[in-house]
Amino acid sequence: MLFVFHRNVEEARGWRPKVLPPRSTEKRGVFATRSPHRPNPIGMSVVKLDAIEGLVLRVTNVDILDATPVLDLKPYVPYADAYPEARGGWLDVRDPAPAFTIEWSARATEQTTWLAANGVDVAAEIARLLALGPQPHPYRRIRKDGDRLRLAFKEWRVLFRVEESRVAIDELKSGYRAKELASDPSLDVHRAFVGRFYPP
Repeated sequence: MLFVFHRNVEEARGWRPKVLPPRSTEKRGVFATRSPHRPNPIGMSVVKLDAIEGLVLRVTNVDILDATPVLDLKPYVPYADAYPEARGGWLDVRDPAPAFTIEWSARATEQTTWLAANGVDVAAEIARLLALGPQPHPYRRIRKDGDRLRLAFKEWRVLFRVEESRVAIDELKSGYRAKELASDPSLDVHRAFVGRFYPP
């Protein structure tokens, strides 16, 4: 799938020739990274085609924002698109072994279990991201939130604390504001989540 990083264009965010990727300790040339801030705001993502319904294509594993303009869809051709012997340059360095253990509070466990039952399975990926380290980073979307830290994972917010080599996940919240939840009919799961765990 080819698409446009439309928010970058609309908000005139621009780009820089060197960026700090989440898996690097030093800045890299923008063309050696997958930074969304590029001279040409075109992105590419591999998606799974689940169904064709008339002129509508249903895909999953999409890593783009709602309302992102899609430019084109192309088939994945294994003999042409896969190069097992190819090298990834600086990305060939293996990810560091998880240095942090992850602990889920009873509330966070209940929330992720509820989400999984409603078609939103986020627990494993959240744990993987935080096990690499909870330090704030521009691309990992970790920020301070009072006396805790907050990871922005897709449209969810994960509140956690760090004690030595332990990450304690306290709770999850929707990333949408109340006004957005009230006006957007596509956010049923978020509305139900807030109603169950954060009732007025």
